[in-house]
Amino acid sequence: MSSGKVFLGVLAGLAAGALTGILFAPAKGSRTRKRILRKGENYTESLKEKFDDFVDDINEKVEKVKDGVSDFAEKKMAKPEKAEKNKKAATV
Repeated sequence: MSSGKVFLGVLAGLAAGALTGILFAPAKGSRTRKRILRKGENYTESLKEKFDDFVDDINEKVEKVKDGVSDFAEKKMAKPEKAEKNKKAATV
């Protein structure tokens, strides 16, 4: 199972547990609705932060791959040029 699915399952479980706890708590309806709204905002903000971190991590990895591919391509392009120069020097 991928870590993303596990993470989403844990998040869903936490949200369901918090919502159930708030709904069964002895408080006025308006107070309970405010609590639910606050909890939802907290979870939303937390999820946004984690998503931003995930996107930053992916962007870092993509940049590393791009750099690696560029370096590899430069090395491969330099080899034929060197071979051609050596060939010309040998024939002269």
